[in-house]
Amino acid sequence: MFQRLAVDRGAILFDPERVDDPGWELFDRNRWRRRGALTAHTGGRGSIHFIEDRGRQWALRRYLRGGIVARLVRERFLYFGEDRTRSFRELRLLAALLQKGLPVPAPVAAAYRRGPCTYVAELITERLVGAASLTEMLRAGRMNEWRWAEIGRCLRRFHDAGVRHADLTANNIMLGEAGQVWVLDLDRGRLREPGVWRERVLDRLARSLAKVSSGRIEWRSGYAMLRSAHDR
Repeated sequence: MFQRLAVDRGAILFDPERVDDPGWELFDRNRWRRRGALTAHTGGRGSIHFIEDRGRQWALRRYLRGGIVARLVRERFLYFGEDRTRSFRELRLLAALLQKGLPVPAPVAAAYRRGPCTYVAELITERLVGAASLTEMLRAGRMNEWRWAEIGRCLRRFHDAGVRHADLTANNIMLGEAGQVWVLDLDRGRLREPGVWRERVLDRLARSLAKVSSGRIEWRSGYAMLRSAHDR
């Protein structure tokens, strides 16, 4: 499915059905900005931009570190081989999940570029136009029992398929107007046998909901509906 293109100190994997001009310029924000095709995504770590150009609707993400380590090293990761770069692994995982019929954004291209011992990485996926994150929907007061249950059923599909999300938060769950649910940011995600990791994934989501609600928005009853739909 994907084709590989060698670039200076790195490589690109891309879907030839979606990309007709592969190269490092594909990930160059300044290039897209000069064409008036780039907008920044508000929220998160500031690593995501949207590209709208010649009918293309893409999301461009640079991999950044979080936590205490990010204070020292923001965007570089230790290099252990091309197939272990975060961007290549996530691109291939997204493709595998789409083949399983799971709702994830379609992968477009991934890239990495090396330094002496480290690398930086980028990923492009199809943008989910018109969708809003669970965080946005919760803060806007647009969540209801039906939406919570749909999220629970969607997450159960992922778990039945053995998909372990490494950092499931309210920002990584997207909702469409017609009730669609998508899961984003499969960085460091894995396909695993069923286990207690599923509880840890859901517990992480609960902590995220508590954080984004800031103690002012009721989320516990909705999360209970989510869990009920997930556990059936």
